[in-house]
Amino acid sequence: MTREEALTQLTAPGAPFELLDAEIGEQSFKVYRNAPSSLKAVFDSARSRGDGIFLIYEDERWTFADAMLQVDAFAALLVERYDVRPGDRVAIAMRNYPEWIFAFAAITSIGAIAVALNGWWTTEELAFGLSDSGSRVVIADRERMERIVPALPRFPDLRILVVRFDGEPVASVDRLQDILAPGRPMPPVDVQPGHDAMILYTSGTTGHPKGAVSTHLAVTTSLMSFACRATVRKLLHPDEQEQHPFPPCMILVVPLFHVTGLVPVMMSCFASGTRLVIMYKWNAERALELIERERVTTFVGVPTMSFDLLESPEFTLRDTSSLLSVGGGGAPAPPELVRRIDKAFSRGNPGIGYGMTETNAYGPQNQAEDYLRKPTSTGWVVPSMELRVTGADDLPLPQGEVGEIWFRGANLIRGYWNRAEATAETIIDGWLRSGDIGRIDEEGFVYVQDRAKDMVLRAGENVYCAEVEAAIYEHPAVHEAAVFGLPHERLGEEVGVAILPKRGHHIDGEMLREFLSGQIAPFKIPSRVEIAHAPLPRNASGKILKREIRDALAAGQPLPTS
Repeated sequence: MTREEALTQLTAPGAPFELLDAEIGEQSFKVYRNAPSSLKAVFDSARSRGDGIFLIYEDERWTFADAMLQVDAFAALLVERYDVRPGDRVAIAMRNYPEWIFAFAAITSIGAIAVALNGWWTTEELAFGLSDSGSRVVIADRERMERIVPALPRFPDLRILVVRFDGEPVASVDRLQDILAPGRPMPPVDVQPGHDAMILYTSGTTGHPKGAVSTHLAVTTSLMSFACRATVRKLLHPDEQEQHPFPPCMILVVPLFHVTGLVPVMMSCFASGTRLVIMYKWNAERALELIERERVTTFVGVPTMSFDLLESPEFTLRDTSSLLSVGGGGAPAPPELVRRIDKAFSRGNPGIGYGMTETNAYGPQNQAEDYLRKPTSTGWVVPSMELRVTGADDLPLPQGEVGEIWFRGANLIRGYWNRAEATAETIIDGWLRSGDIGRIDEEGFVYVQDRAKDMVLRAGENVYCAEVEAAIYEHPAVHEAAVFGLPHERLGEEVGVAILPKRGHHIDGEMLREFLSGQIAPFKIPSRVEIAHAPLPRNASGKILKREIRDALAAGQPLPTS
């Protein structure tokens, strides 16, 4: 059976992934007949799984029944104590605790909109997200609560619900253990496919992040597309699962506030009844221990994490034979890493996915023998999504030509929260402009070759250069600044900056990093700082030539100047 034959069989009328044409807004998209009607339906499906183990966190083990008791109690608390209604925004600001998952499931099950705030954000960045989204309640852990509290005078009506906190009570802050009442039923709310489900923030090109808004239909379409893609693999390789002695189990090593951790990992586990192992924080040795102990079958991270596993002194001492898939996304993987994964894991196939917050993580995927055959390709898509390469005139280019990659499908966000202009610039006639430059080959495999956006991709985190530059220009000694990405073996890219100080002023890397600490999240702060002694190079229109600077430094050459 070929891939095309498998897809035709799976998406035909009466098949599990049957596709229909549906009108969404003014556009027609392919949707799955059998998709869950909402995220509430996804989470409700877990109720039938009873005492099966769902979550493993440190020494805690939560069954599906345990998890749904918490979800129901969370939902009742939000409705009865905080008067949360459909369409209200409720923010989540915490590390990957089980309570993150319970809170998200509860918020979306009562028709409210879950706002996932970046756990790395500073007080000012968190305050921006709360203000921009208009969140009425924020569910936080201790660290994020302590960052939010200084901003509370700006939010007189905001309530904080803090989890895993045994400290003294704080004004406007409720401790979850004091008020949660397990056993309270889920409030009856009608949640429709077209209702807004969540807002995830993406770094902004103009200094502020944008809130990407997804409907329930968009997220469930993405979940179905991931499942369809996995089922194609099973049809083409039926012996792979039959010869594997371990039940499906995933490990969560990326943040839930990012779309990869949220949709293809956490929500896919809910939808499929798969065990999910949660790490407190990334550590390769701890990950290897958990993979061995829990017999993890799927590892989804950024390429740096696969690299960390292979480089760990514990790697050869741990049993990783349960792994069937080792991969993820967030950044391209060097071809040598793909080959190393294939050789180092007895069963684990290398894999990569190319998705965005704006596509609910779904996009081209490449795996196993295809990935080894085409290690620089990010793969192919199932027919629920359309993909094309577009020229400067916004018209599609012939196969093989290089242009901007555009996506189309019911899994796309509906737009950016309160950003009509940004939405119109990004989504054109139902097509999403990715900002990435690439091509499609004769087999439908996609290759991402460059980035149109002024962005650094550091270990799966998007860092928009304009945002970092805006913070740097606040330093009184800075005359010119250009932020760019530099190749990094482990991180993929690191954040670099070239600075021309003002006449008579002095600045160095240590001074700059100290100045930026607390202003922007740590992962955005440049790790490499180059000080210029003459103006930075510019083109005829006066624009700083970042590519010229980046290429020279990457080649070990001196910093170019005008």
